[in-house]
Amino acid sequence: MKKPGSPSKKPARASKRSNAAGKHKPVDCRRFTGYKPCFPGKVCGKGCVDFDPIGTKILIVNLDAMGNVLVTTSILAAIKRKYPTSRIGWITLKNAAPLLLNNPLIDEIYRWESESRLILQHMTFDVALNVDKSRRSGAFIASVTGKEKLGFGLHPNGCIVPLNKEAEENYALGLDDHIKFHVNKKTVQQIQCEQFRLEYRRDPYVLELTGEEKTFCAEYRKRAGIRKGETVVGFNTGCSELYPNKKLTVDQHVRLIRALSGVPNVRLVLVGGPEDTERNAEIAKIAGGAVINTPTTEGLRRGLCYENICDIIVTGDSFGMHAAIGLKKFVVAWFGVTCPDEIDLYDRGIKIVPAGLECSPCWKRECPYDLECVRAVDLDAIRDHVVRFAKRSA
Repeated sequence: MKKPGSPSKKPARASKRSNAAGKHKPVDCRRFTGYKPCFPGKVCGKGCVDFDPIGTKILIVNLDAMGNVLVTTSILAAIKRKYPTSRIGWITLKNAAPLLLNNPLIDEIYRWESESRLILQHMTFDVALNVDKSRRSGAFIASVTGKEKLGFGLHPNGCIVPLNKEAEENYALGLDDHIKFHVNKKTVQQIQCEQFRLEYRRDPYVLELTGEEKTFCAEYRKRAGIRKGETVVGFNTGCSELYPNKKLTVDQHVRLIRALSGVPNVRLVLVGGPEDTERNAEIAKIAGGAVINTPTTEGLRRGLCYENICDIIVTGDSFGMHAAIGLKKFVVAWFGVTCPDEIDLYDRGIKIVPAGLECSPCWKRECPYDLECVRAVDLDAIRDHVVRFAKRSA
């Protein structure tokens, strides 16, 4: 006879529900979310309309500057060659995430936010690639479950360390100025492929405009009065505040604009970001009607559109240069504080490098020599290359 107050022997209902839930296994398909069917009226896993196996699960961690994010898109083709059946996720900073939109080789874009980090830390990856030499990225990749982790991590004492042997060469470049500035001849693309055990084939950046954006570009050219057959020369006038000395002076830009304003069938355009708004307005005011001043505060994707209306971009080593490379424009890029050998223009451009300066490159944020490398930029050479390109394009 059961004593009063004795606990019940009946099994809990919650336990039954838990066991029942365990019978449902996720479908091995890149489109399966576990929330709803991919196609209305169809049951996932039973007669799929377009089954697409996940394959190798890959995560790219890239929380660096926007230009570096564009460079890193060049490794996507190499990843797909090595892992043809794969799902690629990419976590990046919020301001850089729009650069990855409409990219056919990326399955999921994660913004650097607490929700994204929580999701990724719960998932399991076959391969996790950390591009950045930063404590933040190194700590994050350590928190992710990955069977293979390549690139850079964080040592318990707080310093950045290479995670694999192939990353040691890139690691050494950051510790030895002589090797980085004067010995290394590899581009960033080649270095990245090698550190991630990928085949390097000089693959291009992957930067794709949408159909709406392409239409916008064509319509803007008409509104701006740009005629068919005219060569549009864009001046990317600024750079990030992190390295403020990767831009020409206002006077240098005005001199270039005046030198090119009389060239037949050439239209001149100013492009840039929000940080360049006042600067571009000043240049446009001094140059008068010789240049079209495009908007700088309409967002990153519209900024790409304004660069896209150009045929040639004159720029320093900045995000605007990388955007032009990604958009497959002809680029006339000048270098001062940074290393020209690290940049690949893909045979669509010219590098202007000041000669005889022992202090260049230096990668310094502040110059002790009155920006000699900027003042030494050969403006006549820039003009001549632009004119030659315009004649070839006519």
